[in-house]
Formats: sequence, C-alpha cells, structure tokens
Amino acid sequence: MQSLSTAKLAIAAVVLGVLAGAGAVYVKGSPSGNDRTPPMNEVAAVSLQGTTEAASCAATDDRVAALTPVATGAVAAMAPTETPVSLASLGFNGPDGAPMTLGDFGGKTLLVNLWATWCAPCREEMPDLAELQETMGDDTFEVVTVNIDLGDEEKPRAFLQEIGVDNLALYRDASMGIFNDLKAQGLAFGLPVTLLIDENSCLLAAMNGPAAWASEDAIKLVETAKAI
Repeated sequence: MQSLSTAKLAIAAVVLGVLAGAGAVYVKGSPSGNDRTPPMNEVAAVSLQGTTEAASCAATDDRVAALTPVATGAVAAMAPTETPVSLASLGFNGPDGAPMTLGDFGGKTLLVNLWATWCAPCREEMPDLAELQETMGDDTFEVVTVNIDLGDEEKPRAFLQEIGVDNLALYRDASMGIFNDLKAQGLAFGLPVTLLIDENSCLLAAMNGPAAWASEDAIKLVETAKAI
C-alpha cells in the first residue's frame, strides 16, 4: 500500500507551484533502485518496508494529526502521511562516499530533500534549505539534502560552493535509486522531493515541488515536528 496517493501529491505540488511561482520538475525513473545489488561504493541494497520497522511507526498517527494544522502557507503542499511507514532503510551515500541509510540518523527529526543541479526549482530553494539548517539545525534536527545527479560529485559540489552553501553535507545517489524507491511508494514523481521524518525514521509528511524553507511557516512546521 502506498503511503500517500500519487494523485494527492500531484495536487499538493500544483498548489505549491502557485504559491512559490514554480512547480516540480518531472523526473523519469531509471532501472536502478535500492532494491538492486549495487557494485562497491554504491548504495547498499535495502528494503523500504520491513515488518519490524513498520511496526515501529504504528504510533505516528497522533504526530501526523498535530502536523496537519501547521502545514499551511509556504508549506501548504506538505501532505501528512496516511499510512505509517518506516524509511529507515532508504539508502544513499554519505559525504565520504560510503553507503548509509536514514536509519543512521536515528534520534533526529529530518527534513530530507532530493535535488539535482539540472532542476531549477531545486537550485532556487537550496539557499532557503541552508538557512533552515542554520536556524534549526542541532543534535535533534537536520536538513539532509540528497543529490541525484548522474556521474561524479563535481557538479553538485561546485554548485554549493558557487551559492555559498557550506552547512549542508553532500549526500549523494548517482544511481537515482533513492528517487525510484520513493516513486514506487507513491512519494515522488518530480524534483524537488521533500520528506519530513521523525526521530524513529518514520515518515510524517511529504511533498513534490519547491517551498520557502526559510519562512516562518516552515520553521513552525519543523518546531511542531520536533515537539510531538
């Protein structure tokens, strides 16, 4: 069962596009994914839904309910999840190139953002994501931006340097496996994709399309997610 309906996410992205002046960039999936067996130095093979992990998210309903009234204004397209799901096994590569998963951030609330240098809305919202990290980032919250450019890290690293962003670690998945896995869950159809994850790696809300992440609305959303 999908965590969020694709139709609902599509409607949410259109609403946000009107608010932000830009919409999501459609992405065509590739055959790769986190369910494959990757070569050395690529993302480890993982499964998004394990019985134990899913059970650990069974108590998220109250948290989702608390988020619903604050997903407004600049973050109105952030759609609370309808079905508890763990994303602890969602994999990508760390700044050192080693495979890791969202579960490695256990104990932190996360705003996970998938982006690429060829995605104009992604480029436009990156300074706001950096500002949100500057404002809210601590040992209980982190903005995790995962780049899905094909090839090496030269382009994404040069882009971050060009715009003066040095407080967001360069997480990567050049296979686009992370996007394909989220697409299979009904959580992704274009870029940017943003997920709000609780400290147990359980999905709270998701959206496709850009947002003003440095806004008061975004800060209130994060503060609420951390407090519940």
